Amino acid sequence: CVLNLQGDGEMVTESNPHLASCCELLELILRKGLQPVLSLVHRDYWQCFEQLPHQDICGLSALSLAVEQTRVCRKLLSAQGRGRYLLRLALSRKTLPQFFTHLLHTPRVLEWYSPTLSILRNEEFVPFMSLLLVLSHMEFKLDIENCSFLDESWLLPVCELYEVVPCREVGMVLYLSGRVFVLDLMPGSQAHVDKFISPGDIIDEINGTSLRNSKNGQAGLVLSRLKGCPLTIRVMRWRAHDGTVYRPLIKLLRALRAENPTLQLGPASTEQTSSKDQKPLPSQCLKEGIVYIVQFLGKANIGMFGGKEVLQHAIPQVLQKNLPSKLQDVLLDMKETHLTCTDRNSKQELFEHHYPEISCVGRFSQPDYTIFAFCVYSPETPQSTGFCCMVLRASTVKECEEIVCRITGFKHTEWFV
Repeated sequence: CVLNLQGDGEMVTESNPHLASCCELLELILRKGLQPVLSLVHRDYWQCFEQLPHQDICGLSALSLAVEQTRVCRKLLSAQGRGRYLLRLALSRKTLPQFFTHLLHTPRVLEWYSPTLSILRNEEFVPFMSLLLVLSHMEFKLDIENCSFLDESWLLPVCELYEVVPCREVGMVLYLSGRVFVLDLMPGSQAHVDKFISPGDIIDEINGTSLRNSKNGQAGLVLSRLKGCPLTIRVMRWRAHDGTVYRPLIKLLRALRAENPTLQLGPASTEQTSSKDQKPLPSQCLKEGIVYIVQFLGKANIGMFGGKEVLQHAIPQVLQKNLPSKLQDVLLDMKETHLTCTDRNSKQELFEHHYPEISCVGRFSQPDYTIFAFCVYSPETPQSTGFCCMVLRASTVKECEEIVCRITGFKHTEWFV
């Protein structure tokens, strides 16, 4: 993951496809082996950093400043969101190694981790700290204020800042549904003329005032107080960087459309655009993940090595023992953090794997380019030992490439056991 970050240039920005994977892996390491309080109350790594002593020889430490900035951020509502915000701050300020070192040298907090399960308490896991030093020498140019969705996801929306000239009315029809959505733009208004916002977008803050978890009418009250003043509005787009629906918004947009059937996502209609020319957002875009109809060819236990080299032997092994008449059509649902495979007819779930569990993935050139496979480590299965290779066939070569790219976007390393 670190090598992938380095390979994309000297500076890491929000658009880097490997940034979310890096942050997710750091979070998994910080959570592994973290024990609950009295076996009842769940802990998260944010509580660990919050409990660390925040003074050093020179006074306030970099950790204390970051923790305090995280604590007062009104856009964060959960321990998960605060922990993720803190990690992004540490990456931006090149202080991640100091944070982990501070944690490792605070016994009363380190004891929260299981000595048998935790990576942080494993003395043999020295290379991890050297990788943190590599990250601290890289430039991370991150929009720290784009944090309102960290409670739900590492995947962040397109977030833009707009300055609106002083006007009598901005002209936005707003709706509160967990967040402040834009339902429509009033014809002839400043928002309609400038086209800086579209129905379905979210107003995150106005002149520095966060609208996260705001009450009904609060956005209108803020706008009325600033009437006739220049406005700086932070907008979160309903479209992601790739042009599709931003995934954490899917459920909210679905509920919003149910309550407001006339809602048309996208740019507001202009007088020159007739209704028959408008193309509403296809309903199939509003779903949990991207679902592919593929064939499940079978699986094979491949032993204690899960590198990509085993694919050339494992795939033929699966193809030889499975006759075409026994193949089943399945639904492969590529979600944000994991993939699931469900039988198309019976709706029975065949398997589910988080992306960090996948050690390698690849395509197979014989007999065609539509066959792909990935390896997962499954020690909990009594019938298997070590890694298992899952083999599937896509309907087209292009679809096969898409699936492989989506999996490798989260995991580029190989596991050796």
